[in-house]
Amino acid sequence: MARHKEFDRDTALHAAIGVFSEHGYEGTSTEELLTAMKISRQSMYDTFGDKRGLYLESLKRYNVESIDKIIADLRREGRPIEALEGALVAFASRPAAEARRGCLGVSAICEFGRTDAEVAALTDSAGHALHAAIESLLGEARRTGDLATDIDIADAIPFLGVALSGMKVSARNGAPPATLRGIARMAIRSLR
Repeated sequence: MARHKEFDRDTALHAAIGVFSEHGYEGTSTEELLTAMKISRQSMYDTFGDKRGLYLESLKRYNVESIDKIIADLRREGRPIEALEGALVAFASRPAAEARRGCLGVSAICEFGRTDAEVAALTDSAGHALHAAIESLLGEARRTGDLATDIDIADAIPFLGVALSGMKVSARNGAPPATLRGIARMAIRSLR
């Protein structure tokens, strides 16, 4: 008779996300994962396949949760540019421990670039979701007159994505929340 898993899958997955965020894929050992996840090697293999399977599932979960949080912040009430600024400032105001841990999505891009099709597909999917949300918000800002008339929305979308990625890297490097909020506000000022 098969034994039931004696751990919470979501809790274990979030622990793996923390380890991968801190050390990257190559820098993370299976032992570190097992210790953080509080599971046995066999449980990891039975549940996630192997380290790569666990990494891909961790990246997918991280991307979905991270993008969903940003999109929820973008959908707050208020004028579109204010909602965009609020989302960036909310990101900049995260607890220091969370900010220093780093972004698994940015880490995946830095570690793999375009060399791994599965990782690239996951980062592309997250990027497309964020792109669509920002495009919609900027389109609304254009209709309400909040976006400067000389701003090309097609240029503004990747600019904001790069600003957010830069904020993530800066946070990982220890930039204080006040500095990150200043970056967020400067990025928004460039759109007005």
